Amino acid sequence: MKFVDEANIRVKAGNGGNGCVSFRREKYIPFGGPDGGDGGRGGSVWLEADEGLNTLIDFRHQRVFKAPRGQDGMGSQMYGKGGEDIVVRVPVGTVITNVETDEIIGDLTAHEQRLLVAQGGKGGLGNMHFKSSVNRAPRQSTPGTTGEERELKLELKLLADVGLLGFPNAGKSTFIRAVSAATPRVADYPFTTLHPGLGVVRVEADRSFVVADIPGLIEGAADGAGLGMQFLRHVARTSLLLHLVDMAPMDGADPVAQVRAIEAELEQFDPALLQRPRWLVLNKADLLPEDERAVRAQEIVDALGWSQPWFLISAVGREGTREVCLQAQRFFDAQRVQAREAAEARDDVRMRGEAGEEPRS
Repeated sequence: MKFVDEANIRVKAGNGGNGCVSFRREKYIPFGGPDGGDGGRGGSVWLEADEGLNTLIDFRHQRVFKAPRGQDGMGSQMYGKGGEDIVVRVPVGTVITNVETDEIIGDLTAHEQRLLVAQGGKGGLGNMHFKSSVNRAPRQSTPGTTGEERELKLELKLLADVGLLGFPNAGKSTFIRAVSAATPRVADYPFTTLHPGLGVVRVEADRSFVVADIPGLIEGAADGAGLGMQFLRHVARTSLLLHLVDMAPMDGADPVAQVRAIEAELEQFDPALLQRPRWLVLNKADLLPEDERAVRAQEIVDALGWSQPWFLISAVGREGTREVCLQAQRFFDAQRVQAREAAEARDDVRMRGEAGEEPRS
């Protein structure tokens, strides 16, 4: 499911160092001449695509990135040290736009692809460059130039990793509140969620995934009932489905029947959806006595003949939600490893084919 994630940042490249006015002064060399060195260049700002990132959430906390200036030139024809470039990591697929001109600067579409967004200033010239036959003792130098400064808009079209299945009031919005910083509206009536929402689940500093809180599904959705086709189109784009089920519905509905109803809608819309990884998340365990929760959960699982992973949680109490997130992150980590190995295998076959070698078995 695609969303647009946006962030505005300001980048400032370092100024160039100033050139130096200096004269050689050594014993027995009374007229040593000018020896002022040049200033160092200012550091530049680069954006680099990183496949390990999938959101722009980090730019909510840090919006300004400044590279250091170059060192001033020194005597004895010594050049100033250049400022270090800084590299800002962004997700693959980030489009960079200059806010002032509304011009698209670039689109980072591949891992480790780089884009220069602010050029560092040039170092100034020392007085050694200005000596001539008529000016043997120049006292002039040039200052370093100013580094570029820009206001940038970062725009990322995200594909949600996880889609939440479930009837209205199954607790999807509460679940996404529990596992991410998203704050969808929560209430006990159908279709609280009228528009798809996005939450970023951060397991560790560099390990996260995107979960989509999507409008609830009801019987007849494949024929357009409720939010119908709008919901099912979104679900078709996710890699993993979490099927949330209310273990103790207030209207006395049968959780098993609800699961079967949604499966029927998925099959009617696209039978391939039932072959996609789909985990059962039995929610609202807090509404049952503690000694009955595991028994009731096992009854539902057995009645469904469920063979994929399943979890018993209370989203409102955040009980068991951490384990769901950890398992999902391991699932996506394994997917990335498999994709990388497949890409390496394809490259190996291509290189061997170009070299006229037999491919490895």
